[in-house]
Amino acid sequence: MSDKSTSVPDLPIPGVPSPETPSLAEPTEPREPLPPKSDQDGPETVSPTGVPTGAPKASNGQSGRFLTTAQGARLRDTDHSLKAGPRGPVLLQDHHLREKITHFDHERIPERVVHARGAAAHGVFVANGAAEGITRAGFLAKGTETPVFVRFSTVLGSRGSADTVRDTRGFSTKFYTDEGNYDLVGNNIPVFFIQDAIKFPDVIHAGKPHPDREIPQAQSAHDTFWDFVSLHTEAQHHTIWNMSDRGIPRSFRTMEGFGVHTFRLINAKGETTLVKFHWKPRQGVHSLVWEEAQIINGMDPDFHRRDLADAIEAGAFPQWDLGIQVFPDTEDEMFEGIDLLDPTKMVPEELAPVQIIGTMTLNANPTNYFAETEQVAFHPGHLVPGIDVTNDPLLQGRLFSYIDTQLTRLGGPNFSQIPINRPHAPVNDMLRDGFHQDADHSGVAPYHPNSLDGGCPFMAGADMGAFIDVPAEVPASRKVRENPATFDDHYSQVRMFFRSLTAVEQDHVVQAYTFELGKCYEENIRLRQLQALANIDERLAAEVATGLGLEAPAPNVAVEDTPPSPALSQLGGSWPVAGRVVGVVADDATDLGALSAVLASLHAEGMVPLVIAPHGGKLGGEVTVQRTYLTARSTEFDAVVVAASGAAAPDAVDSLDAKAGNPEGHPSLDPRVTLLLAETFRHAKAIGTWNDGASVLMAAGIPLDAPGVVAGTAEDVAAEISGLLANHRVWERFPTILA
Repeated sequence: MSDKSTSVPDLPIPGVPSPETPSLAEPTEPREPLPPKSDQDGPETVSPTGVPTGAPKASNGQSGRFLTTAQGARLRDTDHSLKAGPRGPVLLQDHHLREKITHFDHERIPERVVHARGAAAHGVFVANGAAEGITRAGFLAKGTETPVFVRFSTVLGSRGSADTVRDTRGFSTKFYTDEGNYDLVGNNIPVFFIQDAIKFPDVIHAGKPHPDREIPQAQSAHDTFWDFVSLHTEAQHHTIWNMSDRGIPRSFRTMEGFGVHTFRLINAKGETTLVKFHWKPRQGVHSLVWEEAQIINGMDPDFHRRDLADAIEAGAFPQWDLGIQVFPDTEDEMFEGIDLLDPTKMVPEELAPVQIIGTMTLNANPTNYFAETEQVAFHPGHLVPGIDVTNDPLLQGRLFSYIDTQLTRLGGPNFSQIPINRPHAPVNDMLRDGFHQDADHSGVAPYHPNSLDGGCPFMAGADMGAFIDVPAEVPASRKVRENPATFDDHYSQVRMFFRSLTAVEQDHVVQAYTFELGKCYEENIRLRQLQALANIDERLAAEVATGLGLEAPAPNVAVEDTPPSPALSQLGGSWPVAGRVVGVVADDATDLGALSAVLASLHAEGMVPLVIAPHGGKLGGEVTVQRTYLTARSTEFDAVVVAASGAAAPDAVDSLDAKAGNPEGHPSLDPRVTLLLAETFRHAKAIGTWNDGASVLMAAGIPLDAPGVVAGTAEDVAAEISGLLANHRVWERFPTILA
């Protein structure tokens, strides 16, 4: 790399708010609305009945150069109400005021009871043909490309809650197939809290904020949640997944997805197979550490939605492989002793490998959050020929609940006509009228059979692409409110999950349980959950009990030991580095030639390097600064490189920033730089440095020989940082308690 300063073009940095740079003065020349940004897309322009209109997608948005009423009349003023004189009362006849305020008063719709906090993206799914032998679903035929819209979400929090809370995440995909819309409505955890949908209101009421104070928001660290799960031990499996690193993902992009339930596939011969769906992220499964999550919730509560949008805008398109575990459709619907209809159980991948059947790429952000992300309506009953449900009692209840909730949330039964929900296949459903009916139906006979409309619509046979409900045998039985005996084992898979984790991950589970139970007021609830932990693993219970200052109980349930499943651990692999964010600390004394070369090298590998400097603007008039010591925090970065002296910035003053004052031992260093490095180090992230940066690391108390700390020439540091990021973190930096 050259030591000489050389001008380089600014690297593209995500976060641009508009497709055009705004003028300094207020624009005065009328013009048409700006187009969406290059990273944005919208719903296809199909009619309410699924007919392509041929219109550009932008036609779904506003049009015309001038402000108008909702009826299209142009307006000359929207800043002043119509009054009886400049100081007089507002007149009732002000139709523009009434329309504007009335619409504003009704802008909000009821948020989702669960999964209210979401982010979404458009993309495409390409099938590889591996599923053709077991399903007739057309979108799974080899080479078929299907548009998709994916919504990620947290479960417990309201729309205004933070992203990085410890919670289950929703992972729902709408496939716009030419046979109708198919919704794969899943989570980032393969099991659920309950075995029967009739208990869904109970577990959500327990997990939501306490009804008297409406706190705590978006978290399970409170008495009602642990009261429920410690009494309802079938919830222990899902709970330990939440207490693991899976409960605080690094990104939606590094999150697995699961269909949770067992589904039935049907091929062209009418043969059936049972499957479980898996989304496997191409960038690996990675998580935050707990302190990071806590800092982020204060520094950037929109962290996950920003990360997804920025990655797409930067061209680092997230990808997932869709896979299935395949099981024979036997009469007992069991596999290797595991009841496939029990949603609190999973099938280890070592027993049934995940077979990849296609790949999804998310390549465009929504144009409008409300119109798309908020109004998209998923439903497990949105099926296509070749895919059917099973008798899983949780899934059976979801088939009712998901469609029922849209009636209130989206204002009536015609929610499928909202652009983001419209099928890309012809719709002739004989459904009429109702709130928000957008179609203009013709004909006089919306019933079957009829002759007045020429018999249309007609029934389709199986050879014409009709959806066929599998004629499954229903054995002679009696009506009971019971579960099968195979649902009674609540601990063996929980033990398997915990013992499949590495020592690092097990330590994090200990920390999570200790924190969550430490937030409970009632000691009896803590003791009851400790008993459940003792049945899972005695070491786990002992460590958590120590943190709570309680005695660890002995197990009171005999639990079968099953072989561990290495696939349950997030660690041990290496993954692509595209989309990773690297903070580069620089200042006016930094060698700009070396700095520019490092930035270009990182960007060439698909990473997003962000320059952190004492001030904004440009360094040396050449290199753009994206973050300052004031605005940067370690949690934004996957790695940090130091190429500066770390000298105190002009705003390193207590009264301006509390983090900037009272440096200990090294008054010449900016305390915000040492804070950045200290957090990066203890969060097990890679750190690199060249030239003067080594002394900054030593002054910050970071040993240069620690694992994951690299020093050398600028080019060597860039290469080594890339290699370290392929493993995500440097966990070997610290000892573990459960090694």
